[in-house]
Amino acid sequence: MSEAAIHSVTAPVARPELLASLDPLLREWLPRQRWFAGKGRPVTGFSLVTANELLPSTAQLGLLHLLVRAHQPLTPAQGADTQPGDCYQLLIGVREALPPHLAPALIGHVEEGPLAGHTVYEALHDPRPADVLLEALRTRARVGELRFERDRRQEIRGDLIPRLITAEQSNSSLVFGDTFILKLLRRIVPGVNPDLELPLALARAGCPRVPAPTAWMAADLGEETYVLGVLQPYVQGAVDGWELALSDLAKESEPAEDGCRGGEGFSGEARALGRATAEVHTALARALPTVTLGHVQMERLVDGMTERLATAAQAVPALRPYAAGLRTAFEALADLASEGQTWTAQRIHGDLHLGQCLRAPSGEWSLIDFEGEPSKPLAERRMPQPPLRDIAGMLRSFDYAAHAVPGSLGSARAGAVPPVPDWADICRAAYCAGYAEVAGRDPRADPVLLRAYETDKAIYEVLYEARHRPDWLPVPMAAIRRLAASP
Repeated sequence: MSEAAIHSVTAPVARPELLASLDPLLREWLPRQRWFAGKGRPVTGFSLVTANELLPSTAQLGLLHLLVRAHQPLTPAQGADTQPGDCYQLLIGVREALPPHLAPALIGHVEEGPLAGHTVYEALHDPRPADVLLEALRTRARVGELRFERDRRQEIRGDLIPRLITAEQSNSSLVFGDTFILKLLRRIVPGVNPDLELPLALARAGCPRVPAPTAWMAADLGEETYVLGVLQPYVQGAVDGWELALSDLAKESEPAEDGCRGGEGFSGEARALGRATAEVHTALARALPTVTLGHVQMERLVDGMTERLATAAQAVPALRPYAAGLRTAFEALADLASEGQTWTAQRIHGDLHLGQCLRAPSGEWSLIDFEGEPSKPLAERRMPQPPLRDIAGMLRSFDYAAHAVPGSLGSARAGAVPPVPDWADICRAAYCAGYAEVAGRDPRADPVLLRAYETDKAIYEVLYEARHRPDWLPVPMAAIRRLAASP
């Protein structure tokens, strides 16, 4: 489909009537989605931010692109000036009847309004709507408020077969012919999204550890721009670090004739991953500004960590006996800052763990998903931070893997006792050593800051697991006991 064809099939959408007809269906469907951020609070209504037809709903197959704000009661942590609700990107297919193979994508049957008598469904399960998205990116189309851009130096073929990645994730991803992967953001916020900003900066810096964006889509609404999705090269045959770690643990758990077990198999990968992380950090420091954090800035950092500890201890009683010991990690950092020590901050990954790393069949590691922690405000995710924050996240990820009981296809459940007791320690040491080979400084040479960040991360994990996965709570609690007892 050409750019002219995309323009010709779009038409104004009867917005108020459309949303009113979809409202009861979305109230049931939206909270069930993995990427819905407001779980546990009822949806009280919707407001339409924008609506565009990528395929006309009068045809046999229609495709609607919606940005919808879901209204929910505010949490105690949200102030009165908080936005009325999170904004979500929806791609809704429209058919008179749904073929059996699309039954899992069903949203519901519309009974009134402009789509009365039609069936609506999650369009990403359907190859034809997926083709429309790729064609719009290929031709740099404009559809209402939607803008599709691409790197003119990179070719996008129009005959690539799409498939939806069905693994649970906080966004949605389409793979096109094992050539490209399109990550579609679901919870949308205005501003420069680091998931596009940082890979573009790394591409300009010539860093090969992050796939360079080939194309992207955005919505221009008044003076605000919303990044909606990023198309990048697909690393065919790659395995993410979490799945690779679980596979190694399963092998290490098996009896060995010589009795030698304990992470040796994965330590080489951990070392290579440390080198890859350092390459990315070094490239980001070259490509984007760095700042120096002194006493005032570190005081704010410590205050935030201390406040998060207090909040978590109030919510999770099991954490309270360790609160005083954990607080010493933050106090030690404050003491160093008051003595005049400074730290360099730069742009970092922001949510680094084994699942955000891909190992290609060649053995090369790549880092992906630079969005940062989606629960944090965009301005906070774009702030320069010490690289040790990323490193602490990866060290915690090794600990999680060590406590996991491997299942099929990379799935796992929590185990109270690590099947390979020394596995995490060996991998953590190898990762830091690999990082030092490139960065010129071992992360363990700054033990006070590293302990503070690892403690802060473990506290976050305790709160998350207590709320969402109680069976996993013993994993971060084991770290809490170790960190609280550290000198």
